[in-house]
Amino acid sequence: MSANSGSKSYFVETYGCQMNAHDSERIAGLLEGAGMVPVQIGTDADVIVFNTCAVRENADNKLYGNLSHLANLKETRPNMQIAVGGCMAQKDKETIIKRAPYVDVVFGTHNVGSLPILLERARIEKQAQVEIKEALEHFPSTLPSKRFSAFSAWVSISVGCNNTCTFCIVPQLRGNEKDRDAKDVVAEARALVEQGVIEITLLGQNVNAYGVDVGDRGAFAKLLREVGSIDGLERLRFMSPHPRDFTDDVLETMADVPTLMPHLHMPLQSGSDRILQAMRRSYRTDRYLGILERARKAIPGVQITTDIIVGFPGETDEDHQATMDLCTQAQFAAAYTYQYSKRPNTPAAEMPNQVSADDVKRRYDALHAHQNAICLEVNQRSIGNNYEALVIDNHNGRVTGRIEDNRLVHFDSAARPGDLAEVKITAAENHYLTGIGGQVTATKGGDVFNEKASTMLGIPKLFNSTKP
Repeated sequence: MSANSGSKSYFVETYGCQMNAHDSERIAGLLEGAGMVPVQIGTDADVIVFNTCAVRENADNKLYGNLSHLANLKETRPNMQIAVGGCMAQKDKETIIKRAPYVDVVFGTHNVGSLPILLERARIEKQAQVEIKEALEHFPSTLPSKRFSAFSAWVSISVGCNNTCTFCIVPQLRGNEKDRDAKDVVAEARALVEQGVIEITLLGQNVNAYGVDVGDRGAFAKLLREVGSIDGLERLRFMSPHPRDFTDDVLETMADVPTLMPHLHMPLQSGSDRILQAMRRSYRTDRYLGILERARKAIPGVQITTDIIVGFPGETDEDHQATMDLCTQAQFAAAYTYQYSKRPNTPAAEMPNQVSADDVKRRYDALHAHQNAICLEVNQRSIGNNYEALVIDNHNGRVTGRIEDNRLVHFDSAARPGDLAEVKITAAENHYLTGIGGQVTATKGGDVFNEKASTMLGIPKLFNSTKP
């Protein structure tokens, strides 16, 4: 049943990273350009799109689990269309149709723009359409977009990755790094600010390698300065850098440009030099800790977050303890920890000494508890301090926002989503702060939020609570 009479409805289910979330904005923009309207419950939609991730095995399981839930619905609603895109589509190709023959369209990471045509072709021919391209057709940011926020936006500066990490399947699925022209990046950022966006996050698989196409190691810092100087932009962030390519000119820029927020996400993956070598990560712990030390000297109040993989092949209890010790030394504000899972056609999948599932879980649980304690300590140090929060939600006066260093904070205020509000921290938990709200600064972002009641915000659900 369509949301509007005469219009097809759509729903996009997103798995994975910010890059995937940004791609989903493009998918939404393409479908709305084709005359479709969004719905909040996926099973109500005429077109359901899964934008998938292939970094970890549980993403595979999640996709096929959700597809199985839709099998019966597809029988009762044969005109409903199901499309699968993203990294898993690029990886599995025809396998998806074999496992779920009722899927109508499979499209890859390089041809997102083809989705409306493929859906129409599948409808007319009454046959599944599988189209996987091996090279990028359009840079994602050249496609239409339906932003999920009125006041915050992602801007892609590169796609693909030139690294050869032994655990990672992304280069196979996204291709080699391709940088976007700096003029196009700045132009898009300016246009977004004119539309009321006050916070921009620059995205890339390895964002600080920007400039590799032209051999300019200083290109990323130059881009940060130019985007950060756009009049009307309040906050600038970037995700995610790689320690190998991280240069001090980026730290200098973060210190010099007021709009660049004091938050640095620096993936670690392991605190063991031996495991880092086996991962082919191209740096060792001394370099990694050196970056953190210089960041803290250059940028007052900077908070560091990271990614860690537990149970990489050959990891011992001693290697795991080295990771625990480094977390203690690094004092991460947050760590996104993952249990290693084999990915097809990666060197790590064929390595000897695969760690048992029991050992992986034991180490994961230990690291999770250890890092939670560190997060609490880090957050408790902020009690009594004042920050400025960008409000992202206001539910009957209970506000959720993010302070400058990207930590989550809850407080009472009349501030609108998109406004800036002062907050004094009064308490801390592992993953958020609480405080007392103060002066509110109305922003263009708050104005636009009020105007754009139709903007899709939050995280829609594939199934409502009454359905399996």
